[in-house]
Amino acid sequence: MGHRQILTCLFLLSLIPLSAKALPPASPAGGNYLVLDGVDDYAVLDFGTFGYLLPDGTDEFTFEAWIYPTTPPDKDTMGIILHQQVRMLIVNDEFQPLLTNLVNALNIEPPKGDLILLMSSYLEGKPGTTLPFPIRLEPNQWHHIAYQLNGDQITMIVNDFVRTNQQGIPLGHNASLPQDFVLGGFEKKIRRPVKEEQFYDTFTGYIDEVRISTVARYDVNKKGFMPDDKFKNDAKTVALWHFDEPGGAQQFSDASGNAHHLVGKNGAKIGDALAVEAQQKLTITWGKLKQ
Repeated sequence: MGHRQILTCLFLLSLIPLSAKALPPASPAGGNYLVLDGVDDYAVLDFGTFGYLLPDGTDEFTFEAWIYPTTPPDKDTMGIILHQQVRMLIVNDEFQPLLTNLVNALNIEPPKGDLILLMSSYLEGKPGTTLPFPIRLEPNQWHHIAYQLNGDQITMIVNDFVRTNQQGIPLGHNASLPQDFVLGGFEKKIRRPVKEEQFYDTFTGYIDEVRISTVARYDVNKKGFMPDDKFKNDAKTVALWHFDEPGGAQQFSDASGNAHHLVGKNGAKIGDALAVEAQQKLTITWGKLKQ
């Protein structure tokens, strides 16, 4: 290699820390991930083809994912991370009166921040959902989130924070909303059935490693919940998406073997992530630098 090439290589390496914020964030699980621009894109399993992922009355399950939220939703909007029988949503701390009602019902301090996570599940044979515990999220970083039911115990996990609720009710659904399984939103903004002008809308950011299981995977009596590798497939896995397809792909394979292959709509696609290993170890090759 000539002196000029060596100097060029060293110069480019010196610029990497300066431009890191402009690069896509490395997923903690390694590999690629789903990119959602928050305008109208989402990934979907058509209900007419796949139905519900879990039977009504299921009393043990886990829904989990890695998420990287970037832009807070408007004060009248719930951004959809995941929705069908379980819903994972983000709002900001101006989303009222829902947050005030939750704070009063749970007897907790009001959460503050641009991003607040709400996770709940629909109730078998009843309208409404289980009571979500509002959890503050930091924007522009990866979070492992999980929602599980184990008999009468609901567990909500964000990274190594855990909250349990002894009001578990077997799983149901809400036929009044679109019944497709979706990541990132619906086909269009949907008005919530409340007096206020409030809406379900799209999520802006990145999603990786979504797994749905027929078992409560996390022991709430132990510490440390954050996975340090890709989610594993086993007999209790109903659906598992690694989102490791090549950059730009808009069809996402189900690694569970159950053929729940997601389809990206309106531009939902795989990002062009740098090659990474688990635990946020960055690998950069001279071949990539030359590109």
